[in-house]
Amino acid sequence: MTRIVSYNILAGGYSLRAKGERRTKQLVNIIRSANPDIVGVVEATHPRMKEPPLVVEEIAKELGMRLVMGSEPRHDNDYQIALLTRLPVIYTKLHPRPGLLNRPLLEVGIEEENGQQLTAFVTHLTAAFHRGRGGGHIRMREAREILKIMAPLRQEGKPHFIMGDFNSLAPGDVFKASHLVRYIVKLDNYRKDRGLADGHPQMDSVVPPKLRFIEPVLRIIPNSQLLCNLFDAAAALYAPRGCIRLLREAGYVDCYRRMHARDWGFTCPAAAPAGRIDYIFASPGLAERLEMCQEIVTGNGTPGEHASDHLAVTAKFGLGVEPPQLADTRETVSGTTSG
Repeated sequence: MTRIVSYNILAGGYSLRAKGERRTKQLVNIIRSANPDIVGVVEATHPRMKEPPLVVEEIAKELGMRLVMGSEPRHDNDYQIALLTRLPVIYTKLHPRPGLLNRPLLEVGIEEENGQQLTAFVTHLTAAFHRGRGGGHIRMREAREILKIMAPLRQEGKPHFIMGDFNSLAPGDVFKASHLVRYIVKLDNYRKDRGLADGHPQMDSVVPPKLRFIEPVLRIIPNSQLLCNLFDAAAALYAPRGCIRLLREAGYVDCYRRMHARDWGFTCPAAAPAGRIDYIFASPGLAERLEMCQEIVTGNGTPGEHASDHLAVTAKFGLGVEPPQLADTRETVSGTTSG
């Protein structure tokens, strides 16, 4: 079988509010608990933290995995994506699409244990929650471009999957926006440096400029259950879900939802889960091999909130039928031995 983990490790695995303290041990505990063959890493680096070895490099070493990095960061608040694997890498490819994708899409061809080729894509869609309708139009544009990139694999029926932080809710999913507001208010009260790029959301990053006059009201929402209920209902209607709908319409299977029809499966924020924005989507043929998918709440004694602001998502796929050439070779070897 092939085990996969998708994980936003928050600001490259550094705690900037704790003077750059590394969270290597906590992150390794979470990832190792799933015993994965492939790990998609979002926010794999922080552009201001450059002293080697990087946390993501330490994680790869601890897990005995090969590290495949995405593109170089373009500015001080840009993060790279990456992929870790213990399986043979056939090829790697970056898909930069300036003006279409905020971050290049990472594509890696991997050989599974039985010789089959499996293609993995890692993405981190734009947040931009402070933009019009929560930045949904930006993520729709990105999703359409990603679907174009993956189209040849769909047409040829080759097994592939895409994982990462989509910064979007799925149609029909629950959203507890009041949990998110409570989390942000607590962080904003704690922060001494409001300009610190620590990866955590701030009120101004989720409230559009034209609506910032209501921030004092938002800050009192957590103090009233009635206001929380009203806010949750309104936010559920407002939250854009289009990019996830596009993936579903193209035939991709939401692995978590396939295994859990009604569970919330919230992944963010880990300390006050409000919604599910981290996904593993499988091509239809690969989805037939899906055996398990779940969020990782605790790993080897480490609570998810101590490792990152996102919970990791893990999936397990059976190997399926062996490629004909490999199967024929094994039959020939077996026949020679018995004779």
